[in-house]
Amino acid sequence: MSERTVSAKGARRRDDLARAAAALMLREGPGALTHRRVAAEAGASVSATTYYFGSLDDLAAAAGGALAAAWAEHARAVAADAPAVTVRQDAGRAAGVVADAVLPDGDDARVRSYYEHLLGAGRHPALATAFAGGRSVVDEVVGGLVARVGAPTSAAVTIALVDGAVVTALTEQRPVRVTARTLLVEAWGA
Repeated sequence: MSERTVSAKGARRRDDLARAAAALMLREGPGALTHRRVAAEAGASVSATTYYFGSLDDLAAAAGGALAAAWAEHARAVAADAPAVTVRQDAGRAAGVVADAVLPDGDDARVRSYYEHLLGAGRHPALATAFAGGRSVVDEVVGGLVARVGAPTSAAVTIALVDGAVVTALTEQRPVRVTARTLLVEAWGA
């Protein structure tokens, strides 16, 4: 979008379109992102999507930003609702809290879909750049949670462990959350 001033209503509309693009991408993959498809998803006109997003790269970047923001918000919500538990008290429960903060809500099929589409997004430079930009917020939230539970790994290492557990679990048909908790406990030496 050009440097024009956007009203509060316009900013909300732009955010709604970005979230619709993110939902479409998670459901059908990055190849589904078109102005027409996002407009239909959002219940908006194509002219609205092209007004707020001059190119598909702009739309993809906004979708990536919305996904990263949703990931950070999910991690914040899990951290806020998490019981006060440390690795020393109960490593399995602490690992479960951390894994739940990193993983999306839902069963293994939802986690599979989420990760498949995220991997596909890496082929699109605008999406990859948006994820990289939003990752610092996720790292900050997960880092706070990791410190709170007394885990010896950084946020980046913790997230990488959970991501690796997802790949292992999904390719070997193991339960995702159990595999993630087990791997975290092992990595923490607990």
